[in-house]
Amino acid sequence: MTQDLTQRTALVTGAARGIGRATALTLRARGAQVVATDLSDSVHDLADHGIETLTGNIAEEDCAIRSVAMATERFGKLDILVNNAGRTMNKPLVDMSMADWDDVMAVNARGTFLHTREAVKAMLSTGGVIVNVASIVARVAMKNTAVYAASKGAIAQLTKVVAVEYGDRGIRANAVLPGVVETDILNGIMPDSRATLASYGPAHPLGRVGQPQDIAEIVAFLASPASAFMTGALVTADGGYTAL
Repeated sequence: MTQDLTQRTALVTGAARGIGRATALTLRARGAQVVATDLSDSVHDLADHGIETLTGNIAEEDCAIRSVAMATERFGKLDILVNNAGRTMNKPLVDMSMADWDDVMAVNARGTFLHTREAVKAMLSTGGVIVNVASIVARVAMKNTAVYAASKGAIAQLTKVVAVEYGDRGIRANAVLPGVVETDILNGIMPDSRATLASYGPAHPLGRVGQPQDIAEIVAFLASPASAFMTGALVTADGGYTAL
């Protein structure tokens, strides 16, 4: 088995920064043709790396349709979907509004559903792989994460259903559950997202938090033939945090 992705076409959402950017670059480096999408125009910086790019809001049906269409029209097929795009919210349950709930669920849960649906349609005759980026809060509870945890739990269960429903069509679906990863996800919530996240390092058996490349390597493995007998799996990558 190999992690060579030559002749494979991949679609990566939320690719402008963090885990998504690292994943898009890693898949490209391993030979895949990549379509990278994001809400931010900065995703177009990836075009310099031989990656096709597109902007759009993953919560909107049209974005999913356009993204999959770009992959199939430019490269003739879609082999890999990485549902990475998402947003977080840190609020006590009683302080959350309906808009808070709906906004996070629209991006994380609905966006993943829409892209998965369109990707499966494209993969029905050829097979393929879906890798979803969930979170350890899909398995364990943390304070002030009600809607984020619910949305990631939805992604974890969707992953399992797709694996069972379409395994006989050659479609695999797995999810990676990152713990604390040093990214910009808390921008606008904390004064310094990266420093805040990095400060959790001592709470991990490995003595550090994750880096985007740590997760990108797992995504690339799950997207490759090397994981051919894995489907419906939830792969925890948290530096040992949930082992404590």
